[in-house]
Amino acid sequence: MSITDELKTRNFSIYGQWTGILSIIVCIAVGIATIFSFNLGLIIFSGVCIGQGLVLVFVEIPFLLRICPISENFSTFVRRFNNNWPRAGFYLIFALIQWFTLFIRGSSLIVAAVFLTIASLFYTFAALKGQMFTSSSTLGGQGLAQQII
Repeated sequence: MSITDELKTRNFSIYGQWTGILSIIVCIAVGIATIFSFNLGLIIFSGVCIGQGLVLVFVEIPFLLRICPISENFSTFVRRFNNNWPRAGFYLIFALIQWFTLFIRGSSLIVAAVFLTIASLFYTFAALKGQMFTSSSTLGGQGLAQQII
């Protein structure tokens, strides 16, 4: 199934996963950009944002759990988020952490908060509509992971 075919399914968990991929890129990019500020609070939050982006890589791309040498505890932690409600909560917590940067000063980290919030909303919509959690086959979901075994 191609990316366009997946997006035509109207499954909000697919939309959430692709928004999550964009969130990874945004978190790492704005985290690196903001780490060079002269505000200690923003430096800490930018480090957290980079860390969030790295964790999201493993949450959103299940193929990497098979090929990267990671601990069993981390693998178990990531596998907890294989349903819509846990992912919605996970993204909401990450988004709230980045929204808290507004208490320090407005910065580009707000962009990460917006993307994380949108991903959380997509997963929430999927759960409320009763849609089954679906992982993109392009990113190592149902199709690719089975081919490796």
